[in-house]
Amino acid sequence: MILKIDRLPLELPTPNNPSPNDAAAVQELLGGKFGEMTTLMTYTFQSFNFRGRNRLRPFYDVICSIAGEEYGHIEAVSYAINLLLTGTTKRGFDPEPGPLKNITDARNTRHFIASGQASLPMDSMGDWWTGQHVFSGGNLKLDLLHNFFLECGARANKMRVYEMVTDPTAREMVSYLLVRGGLHVVAYAKAIELLTGVNVTKLIPIPELSNKAFPETRKYEENGLHRKLYTFSQDDYRQAGIIWNGSHPEDGSELEVVFGAIEGAPAPDLEEEPQLNSPGADGIDLEMFKDIAAKLGVKI
Repeated sequence: MILKIDRLPLELPTPNNPSPNDAAAVQELLGGKFGEMTTLMTYTFQSFNFRGRNRLRPFYDVICSIAGEEYGHIEAVSYAINLLLTGTTKRGFDPEPGPLKNITDARNTRHFIASGQASLPMDSMGDWWTGQHVFSGGNLKLDLLHNFFLECGARANKMRVYEMVTDPTAREMVSYLLVRGGLHVVAYAKAIELLTGVNVTKLIPIPELSNKAFPETRKYEENGLHRKLYTFSQDDYRQAGIIWNGSHPEDGSELEVVFGAIEGAPAPDLEEEPQLNSPGADGIDLEMFKDIAAKLGVKI
C-alpha cells in the first residue's frame, strides 16, 4: 500500500514563459517509453510478482523503495506540465471570442480538448501511455538488468528535454529527476553486482555526462540527494541497506538509507480555468465548508 502525502518531492518555481509546446516536450518524461509512468508500473509489478521474497529480501526491498518514490516523480512531472500550461489561454466565461484560438498552433491540443489544460498519460507526440512498456520477467537478474537499462534510457531522455526546454520550471524538475534517477541507476548496478559479482558501477554514468553540467542539480547533490535511498515506509523495507551501502561511484561519498519519505514541498495551487470549464464547480457555498469543518474540528 502507498501512504499518499499532499506534497511534491521538490519545490517548483513559477514559469517565466508558459508554453504549450514546452509542456508537450515534457510529456515524454511522464508517459514515454522511458517515462515515470513506466518506471513506476515496472517496479510496482516486479514487487507484486516477486518470488522467493523471504530468501532474497534485500533485492525486494530496494525495488519496493524505488517504486514508492516513482509515484512522487509522476506528480512532479505532471505539475511541471500543468504550470507550463497555466496562462497559455485567455481566462473568462465568454466562449464567443475564441479564448482557445491560439491553441490550434500547439503541438498537443489534447491538453486543451481532452483535459482541463493539464497533463495526460501520454508521451511528447500525444500517444497514450501503454502497459506494454511494463517489464516484469520474473527472473531477478533479468529484471534488475532491465531496470538498470530503463533508468539509463530515462536519464538520456531527461538530458535531451533539459536542452529543449529552457524555462526554469521544467529545468528544475528535470534536474531533480537527474539526481534521483542517477541514484536509481547506481542502486540497480549495486544490486546486480551483489547478485552476480559483475561490477556494473564501472559503466556509470550512462550517458557519460556528469550532473555537474546541469547547474540546478548542484543544490540537490550538496544536500546528499544523490546518495540517500528513501524507503518511503517508516517500518518496512529495512533490508535495503544490505545492497545500498558503501561509497558513491562518482564522488566517493557514503551511501545512506533513510527510512521514510522525502520531506518535499507544498504542491502549487493551480488556478481555475473557466474558459475550459475547469473545474466547473460554480455556486459552492464556502461558508458551508467552514461551518462543517468547525463541527469536525478541521482547520481550513
